[in-house]
Amino acid sequence: MPSDTVTLPPRDEAAVAGVIDTLRGQMGDRVQTGAAIRAQHGHTTTWLATQAPDAVVFVRSTEEVQAVVRACAAARVPVIPYGTGTSLEGHLNAPAGGISIDLSAMDQVLEVNAADLDCRVQPGVTRTALNTYLRDTGLFFPVDPGADASLGGMAATRASGTNAVRYGTMRDAVLGLKAVLPNGEVMTSAHRARKTSAGYDLTRLMVGSEGTLGIITELTLRLHGIPDSISAATCAFPTVEDACNTAIEALQMGLPVARMELMDALSVKAVNLHSKLGLPETPMLLLEFHGSAAGVAEQAESFGLIAEEHGGQGFRWTANPQERNKLWQARHDAYWAFHTLMPGLKSVSTDVCVPISSLAECVARAREKAEGMDLTTPVLGHVGDGNFHMLVPLQEGDPDQMRRVKGFLGWLAELAISYQGTCTGEHGIGQGKMPYLVAELGPEAVAVMRAIKGAVDPLNIMNPGKIFDLGNAGPLQT
Repeated sequence: MPSDTVTLPPRDEAAVAGVIDTLRGQMGDRVQTGAAIRAQHGHTTTWLATQAPDAVVFVRSTEEVQAVVRACAAARVPVIPYGTGTSLEGHLNAPAGGISIDLSAMDQVLEVNAADLDCRVQPGVTRTALNTYLRDTGLFFPVDPGADASLGGMAATRASGTNAVRYGTMRDAVLGLKAVLPNGEVMTSAHRARKTSAGYDLTRLMVGSEGTLGIITELTLRLHGIPDSISAATCAFPTVEDACNTAIEALQMGLPVARMELMDALSVKAVNLHSKLGLPETPMLLLEFHGSAAGVAEQAESFGLIAEEHGGQGFRWTANPQERNKLWQARHDAYWAFHTLMPGLKSVSTDVCVPISSLAECVARAREKAEGMDLTTPVLGHVGDGNFHMLVPLQEGDPDQMRRVKGFLGWLAELAISYQGTCTGEHGIGQGKMPYLVAELGPEAVAVMRAIKGAVDPLNIMNPGKIFDLGNAGPLQT
């Protein structure tokens, strides 16, 4: 659904100009209105066109976020939170204009409680910066979406990644948070206790809200001990289906795999070219095992036996940190590797997630459909939790190809939903997947979301035009 068809706040040019003047008076040259920086903060890597904000404000504290939100609320001007700009479904676009609040300078690790395995951070801290900070504590933060995303943005989009099969997603990692609400007040959702039954679960409400209910300014995160031993492994398979069935059986047998990533032959070819690897250019699983040295060896041996039953060949594992890091960096660079393989083309990275028992069939149908539509679409993904991605080439300026791409993206979302899965396992809804939310959850669930949005943000200034059309938000109708 194009973003300009949804209900948006009324635009008042004089009000926007007044807000910008007010903020310049408070923050000086940290309020920027140059065309390039505005376009950067509205940039989207989807098929959606960039919709730039009217200004970008670089904030340094919760109090400054409050000041921006209060000024915007008084003038009914939209605000769009910005972390590192790595989201994939148009979350950063400003369809009604407004102010982009850049949180990247709020990048301090505020507290680490090693005995309790938790930490408190500002939203601009990136996942790699946090793990660098934690290196000498024996702890690490496991959620790894690939991009060096900000932790605030990862929470806002309920990010996931390669470690989710063992350690969970941002839904599991966030113990509590602070957020600036649309009225400029600061809400604390929970404290550091590992569990709570105190009232509504406001933490989970904010995690995944994509900036539509408030702006996260502080996070309390769950940490984990760095395993004694870590090994990475690769295994080639005759078909993608064989690889998927191996993943399914390994999970059903309770094998505690930390990472289990699928790459089809085209993906392997791309990463070989881009990252100078020598992997067999057939469907592959990339794996990682965590635990004691003996436990890791046992896990690897058990997986090797399962893989052999499904035609797996060349199973190889290593505990060498350099080899392991090179392998996972290549996997994380798969998006750019595909561009190396097909220079001059853009691509759209889409994701769906299905119950693991349906994974092999769903992937097979998706690949067959893409081939029938003459689309070269590598398959890769976090098969350990039923989540897979397809990179769809995008030729700008070719209306027929754009039509086919949009048609395939819609078909794939509907296919996943038909398996009782989801149109997005980790990218979020944003603008790009708005048409599929009602199909997935039903009008009743979306009506509840609209009612919450209307109650918390009655002026619809918080990242408007995302997740769903606000429509006539208000109390549920009977």
